[in-house]
Amino acid sequence: MQGVVVSDKGDKTVVVRVERRVMHPLYKKFITRSKKYMAHDEANRFKVGDTVRIVECRPLSARKRWEVLSEEAAAAAGAEA
Repeated sequence: MQGVVVSDKGDKTVVVRVERRVMHPLYKKFITRSKKYMAHDEANRFKVGDTVRIVECRPLSARKRWEVLSEEAAAAAGAEA
């Protein structure tokens, strides 16, 4: 998944907001839904506002089950979008 870093206050952890567009069942308009995921960032290199790609991994803590892909992969994903 791809999202934007909204918090980098934790050690080796970033909070990533992933947005998706869904159609309203009654009004048939597209609305934006978002969800926040805690992701592992081993080197603490991502800052607030960075666009990153996250992938699912083994449980690393009580709420952390995602990890940020490497810098090159995140940069390539930003160039494609």
